[in-house]
Amino acid sequence: MSRIPVQMNRLCCRICSGVLRDPATVPCGHNFCMQCIQSCWDRDKRENCPCRCPECGHMFPTTPQLIKNTTLAQLVRDTEKFDSGTERTRQRRLSGESPHAPKRPRRFTVTGTGSALCLRHRSPLDVYCCTDERTICAVCASVEHGGHRIGCVGEERRRKQMLDQIQEEARRAEDYCEAVVVSVIESLQKHYLSVRELIGAQEEVAVAQVHTSVRTLMEKMEEMKEREAELDRLAQTDNDVRFLQRLCEKDHFHLLHEEDPLVPFRITKRAVEQLGKQLEEICEKEFALITEMGMYFFFPGAVVAVTEQDVEPTTRAEFLRYACELTLDPTTAHEDLVVSEGDKKVKLSPQLVRNSAIRYPERFVHRRQVLCREGLQAERCYYEIEVEGGKAEIALAYRGIDRKSRGRLSAFGGSKNSWSLDRSTNYSMSHNSGSVQLTTSPGHNRIGVYLKFREGTLTFYEVSDCMKFLYRAEAMFTEPLCPGFWLGEKCCIRISDLRQGGL
Repeated sequence: MSRIPVQMNRLCCRICSGVLRDPATVPCGHNFCMQCIQSCWDRDKRENCPCRCPECGHMFPTTPQLIKNTTLAQLVRDTEKFDSGTERTRQRRLSGESPHAPKRPRRFTVTGTGSALCLRHRSPLDVYCCTDERTICAVCASVEHGGHRIGCVGEERRRKQMLDQIQEEARRAEDYCEAVVVSVIESLQKHYLSVRELIGAQEEVAVAQVHTSVRTLMEKMEEMKEREAELDRLAQTDNDVRFLQRLCEKDHFHLLHEEDPLVPFRITKRAVEQLGKQLEEICEKEFALITEMGMYFFFPGAVVAVTEQDVEPTTRAEFLRYACELTLDPTTAHEDLVVSEGDKKVKLSPQLVRNSAIRYPERFVHRRQVLCREGLQAERCYYEIEVEGGKAEIALAYRGIDRKSRGRLSAFGGSKNSWSLDRSTNYSMSHNSGSVQLTTSPGHNRIGVYLKFREGTLTFYEVSDCMKFLYRAEAMFTEPLCPGFWLGEKCCIRISDLRQGGL
């Protein structure tokens, strides 16, 4: 049975413009290379689009199962053989070759340089139709693709390669960011478990303390009952001398001063709360910086506007934009100091009655000093304190400052780990055992402290209706700085609540 010749352009894939390879027929009846239609649908899935026929645009609710059309595949092979034989015969006739000459390789689909040819017009496929997303020749572009967006194959290839590279790099950046966030979350969860174990241990100690207190109270109640019975017996005797003697033999009862078992929980809660605030501040600041850097690289030629961060504050209202909230840490306070008013005020104990109920290892042992809980390391921080009474020192120190020795290392301004503004009849500035005497005398009891951590500047002001400059220290800060205070006789220091903004 003779075969009917078929034009090769009818056996072409509309996606790659080449002869059908492993042809597959989709439900709408059109044929494509198995690999081409599968890649096309995979791209639709990645873009969250329904699968469609590239030829007629028919949408499929679900991805059809692709099966090789064996009949069409055989037809393609037969047509290629027929077309190849016809082309060789025609070439031989034109060149005068014998029909029995050796076979030559087929050249109708590629040029001598290996570039693809249009099967219809025998022209190089060097044009890309962006509208239909396929390679075509120049003749096809002018005849069949009028009004379509046309580009060069080479340029389109480079553009797609760049798009693929951008998408791949974006995915890598997302994966990396996700890995970093997961690592941070895992670290926070690990520390959270440690805090839970600490709270559990505190609970056990507090419960044992309460049980001990209850037993002690029960014993005291029994002693008081016995004491009451003894007093009743003594009241019935007529011998006054014996009554007084027996009465004096009994010890006076003293109520035991029990430590508050809830203090450790309050301290832990306060510390975690402050940590949460610091994390929020760090995240807001750093992510804003990341966004700013990203926008700069997207728009490198844009003029960066001057922000509030670029302008130095001069008025109190401007300084208050950088106000931070501070609280005193009672566990660091010397035994002569009393912290009160929600950990905002510190003063000497009445008649130097030592507060030695709890022996905290963080206490300053020999100097009347106290630190704040917060470690300052934001780009800009500002706070104010009120000083009443005699001499005082307004300081900032690293957490590792010596707290046990009697030497200069434990004094504010006595080592490289602290900076101190000394306030008495005059101001002076101390750091690393060096002191600078200032000519200014105290005129107001409110002191403002302005820290620029990254730039390494620490500035002190006397605050009234205006900001009176006192001194600026410059250093390379390597750790968070904790505000601290030393108190002289009859001195009281209060941390101002700047949320109200009043003097």
